[in-house]
Amino acid sequence: MTSTQPASTAGKDSPSGAGSALATSHGHTSIADTVVSKIAGIATSEVSGVHSLGGGASRMVGALRERIPGASVNHSQGVSVEVGERQAAIDLDITAEYGVSIVDLANGIRRNVIAAIERMTGLEVTEVNITVHDVHLDNEDDTPAESAPTRVQ
Repeated sequence: MTSTQPASTAGKDSPSGAGSALATSHGHTSIADTVVSKIAGIATSEVSGVHSLGGGASRMVGALRERIPGASVNHSQGVSVEVGERQAAIDLDITAEYGVSIVDLANGIRRNVIAAIERMTGLEVTEVNITVHDVHLDNEDDTPAESAPTRVQ
């Protein structure tokens, strides 16, 4: 869904109906899809109960990338967007923390993503689709040696 071309965005109409926030008599502002994608990724990560973004393959690539010294974090991992002149649609792939209500988590993510994108870009967010690929358990990161003592020396 994410395109490499910047999308010419006109933002949503102002309450007075006099035009849009990004298209004025002094010029137009374009916001690239990657900007909207990054905002959505950061806003999703801020919600308590989100363990990580991305499906299995993208999480694995992200984990490898984080081990490279000097590599930056990819805030757009697990995020795809469609950006039009006035609207944006977002698709998110996440892993949830075990024990969190997925319904409440999804509602919280939608609220945070919509608020961040609309506030920062002036685009109207038409939909935020969320796919939960996995549930993270706290003990998944533990090594087996820590969980049980050895019987023989």
